[in-house]
Formats: sequence, structure tokens, C-alpha cells
Amino acid sequence: MSKERIKAALAFGKERTEKGDKPAGNIIPVPAGSTKNKKRLGRGIGSKTGKTGGRGSKGQYARNTVRRGFEGGQMPIHRRLPKRGFTSIFHKDFFPINLRDIEKSGLTGNIDAKIMVESKILDKESSLFKILGTGEITKAVHIVADGFSASAKEKIEKAGGSIKLRSELASKEA
Repeated sequence: MSKERIKAALAFGKERTEKGDKPAGNIIPVPAGSTKNKKRLGRGIGSKTGKTGGRGSKGQYARNTVRRGFEGGQMPIHRRLPKRGFTSIFHKDFFPINLRDIEKSGLTGNIDAKIMVESKILDKESSLFKILGTGEITKAVHIVADGFSASAKEKIEKAGGSIKLRSELASKEA
């Protein structure tokens, strides 16, 4: 590093040198007053933060910490409010793939999860994905997916392609 660069970096904040012009670790300057020392508690009555150390006198807060959400024995708010809804154990999250993504990647012919992973449209082969109808498709493509929207199905068939569900293919192979 050049001495000019070091001097320019040191000009912004407090001086950060050790023995001459050699930089002390990080070359990026630290502005004056940006770092503060932590509050040192319990260091005698002359320090203003001695004896009780900013915790007041006696009581639960002075002696130990109180767990989050504790309201002093009162029924806490998370138990006073009613529970709403439920989470279905059969719910499946589908990764959405639009027709514009397929068109943009230039995929043609037979398209399945493996090809989509190779073209980086999909993360993993095992993930469930649904083809949605946003965008247009100009080439005839034959797509195997876990789901299709009505508009996507219509656009693919209009372009001369076909669709198949992965679950139907798996049941035929078994």
C-alpha cells in the first residue's frame, strides 16, 4: 500500500497508527466518537453506577431476570387472546413457475423437473412446482409438473404443447 493512501485513510477519523506510518489493522477509518466503551457497573459509589448498578433497590428485577412475556402472575396476553385457525398437515406448498420463465430460458420439447433444475428455474428436483399462466409461450412444449393453472393449460395447448401431472406418471410406473 502506498503511504498516500494510508495518510488519506487516516485523515478521516481518529489516528490509527502504530509506530510510524504502518496501519493498525483495518485501513478503513473509524470516525471519532463512533465507538463507546460499555457501561462498567458495580465499581463503587463514586462511579454513579456502583452498589445497585442501575437496578434500583431490591425486588425481582434487581435480583434476577424476568422471563419474556411475564406479567407478574397476571394471565399473560398470549394466553388471554383466543387461538385462531389451524394448520393442515396435508397442505402442500408449490413453487410457482410462470410461462414467461420457461419462454425466457429458451426451453423446448419435453420439460420436466430435471431440465428445470439444469436451467436454474427450479432449486431441487424433489420440490413440488406448479406452472402458472403469466406470460406467453410461443413454442410447443410438453411439460411434466405437479400442477397447472387453467390459463397455463390453455396457453400451452394453444401453442401446440401438452401437459402431464407428475403424480399420474408415478402411479403408472408403480
